[in-house]
Amino acid sequence: MPSSSLHSPAGDMDGDPTLAFYQDVLETLTQADIPFLVGGAYALSYYTAVVRPTKDLDLFIRRHDAERIGETLRHAGYTMETPYPHWLAKVRANGDLVDLIFSSGNGIAEVDDAWLEHAPKAAVLGVPVLICPVEETIWSKAFIMERERYDGADIVHLLRACSDRIDWHRLLRRFSFHWRVLLSHLTLFGFVYPAHRNMIPSWLMVELLDRLRQEALAQPTGQPICAGTLLSREQYLVDVEEQGYRDARIHPLGNMSEGETAIWTEAISRKQ
Repeated sequence: MPSSSLHSPAGDMDGDPTLAFYQDVLETLTQADIPFLVGGAYALSYYTAVVRPTKDLDLFIRRHDAERIGETLRHAGYTMETPYPHWLAKVRANGDLVDLIFSSGNGIAEVDDAWLEHAPKAAVLGVPVLICPVEETIWSKAFIMERERYDGADIVHLLRACSDRIDWHRLLRRFSFHWRVLLSHLTLFGFVYPAHRNMIPSWLMVELLDRLRQEALAQPTGQPICAGTLLSREQYLVDVEEQGYRDARIHPLGNMSEGETAIWTEAISRKQ
């Protein structure tokens, strides 16, 4: 079972200005009664007891709460910017950073009311908070497959630690027509932990494999589409920029505009 009280993966709070900043942001938003969830390394530690250093604090918020959160934190003396309007804002203080996340870099994992409804409660840095639900944590991490970052190990650890508490039907609904991505991670789980394959419900594997079988027997139709851009913002640019494939991130296929993908692509050189 997860711990009900978390400290920073970076260590002891005493005399640490970064952790004091994180704590103050959590307390400020809590006192303002603005809903938010803690994710990132803190959520991973909560569910799996895997503790690792983190360079920032990830808070997940609903998009329509962003303006109010910005006003609240600016009143508290912090600066806030929104470099990527389709998914992320940043709060800064003396070189330290809190990410305010309302979607995902590919535009898929939008934070909605269900994130809050299914969130467990814990204490982070001594502040009572909500933790991102394990289902949404898996969903948002599942698409991170960059050359420099792949969250597959996080997902495998989450599956092992939480298999008995995951709402598998809700997780399947979250992936919707991106179910192949879910199947890929569930398949890898069985490879990583062959003695624990039964942690994944058999009905779910049968359902996904039946979908795969049906697709294998059917002829693909429609225009060439590259969904690789949902997994990596960089590694499939050649497909959509030079080889004539439609970008699965862009309306009406996805949730992003051409302008948003351009901003996200331009940031590759800065590794942001």
